[in-house]
Amino acid sequence: MSDNLLRDIPKGAYYRLVLLHGWGADADDLMPLGRELCQVIEPPVELVALRAQQRHPQGLGRQWYGLFPSDWAAVPDAISQLQARLKALETPEIPLQRTALLGFSQGGAMALASGCDLPLAGLIGCSAYPHPNWVAPSIRPAVLLLHGRQDDVVPYAASEQLLKSLKTSGLETALVSFEGGHCIPGELIPRMQQALHSWFN
Repeated sequence: MSDNLLRDIPKGAYYRLVLLHGWGADADDLMPLGRELCQVIEPPVELVALRAQQRHPQGLGRQWYGLFPSDWAAVPDAISQLQARLKALETPEIPLQRTALLGFSQGGAMALASGCDLPLAGLIGCSAYPHPNWVAPSIRPAVLLLHGRQDDVVPYAASEQLLKSLKTSGLETALVSFEGGHCIPGELIPRMQQALHSWFN
């Protein structure tokens, strides 16, 4: 374990799930969710939670780039750094093709922006949003979007905008809405597990 990530490596791990936390959280935030998602998948899944490179301005937690106000000029460098970190995780035992990426909120935006250009198994964006002028590549992994219709932090329309951009490629894309706000509800865990099963197998 390093200061920049948390990692669960079960014996015989064959797949990998990488977690990207939201603005103001830290690497440990999504680990319980990741463990629940992975417990039903065989062969075993290596679980990695990455820590964003910047300190949160309020002193607690981390950020992938500045928000409030949004520092969009920092996004390209943040994406480049994240892609380098994802590539560095690749091993002969678990290549990128057997790696999935899950991000929440700002982490969801980063998952889409960085992961769509990599040969990953699939991407899950929870309460995600598109960066300004982002265009989905024509060749990309499968994508599952989850978003609450009452989200008052990242409006539901953000995922609808992502869906519109992603569907231009004609590749696998789904948007699942739920009655709720800025969260990842437990009732959607089976839907995420179903997606991971499909991508990994």
